[in-house]
Amino acid sequence: MNGAVATWLFLRIVRWVSWIAFLAFSVYLAYDQKPHLNSFGHLLPYVEVIMFGTSTFAIFAGFFELAMRERAGIQRPKLGQLIPPTGTSAVDLAR
Repeated sequence: MNGAVATWLFLRIVRWVSWIAFLAFSVYLAYDQKPHLNSFGHLLPYVEVIMFGTSTFAIFAGFFELAMRERAGIQRPKLGQLIPPTGTSAVDLAR
């Protein structure tokens, strides 16, 4: 496995972990809101950072994952497939 494929797999894992963390914290926040709200009913700043930070981080990790998949020259994976077969990439076509 070359470095581009390893980086793509790492970014794929980071993206999924970020989405899972966002969803888990959202469920936790829906279950127990009281300690995360101030006296006016607004979210505390650290809660906003967690909520918006994890989702934004997951989106940007997805962008970088797509870029690394193209650079690595691998095809789009099917559902449940960890490492898809290699194909032609834009980098190969430019040569």
